[in-house]
Amino acid sequence: MVRFDVARTGLVFGAFLGGLHALWAGIVASGWGQWLLDLIFRLHFIDPPYQVAAFEPGTAALLVSLTFMMGGLSGLAFALVWNALARPRA
Repeated sequence: MVRFDVARTGLVFGAFLGGLHALWAGIVASGWGQWLLDLIFRLHFIDPPYQVAAFEPGTAALLVSLTFMMGGLSGLAFALVWNALARPRA
């Protein structure tokens, strides 16, 4: 069974989640955030209830940093649990 490198798995999870949120921050900064949010809600047959706030670089940095850390911790936990439950090859 495959074993995961704990640090590398944490880094990959963190980069993935942080990257998704960096993409969202870029969309908001470009002015397309409200349009995209409205589209997503309407595709799910929901009247859009939310308004996207004005872009603030400090808030974007905090968003990306926190999601990177949470993704990293999730990746670490995943790899530790996986490796603990992985059966050694016979």
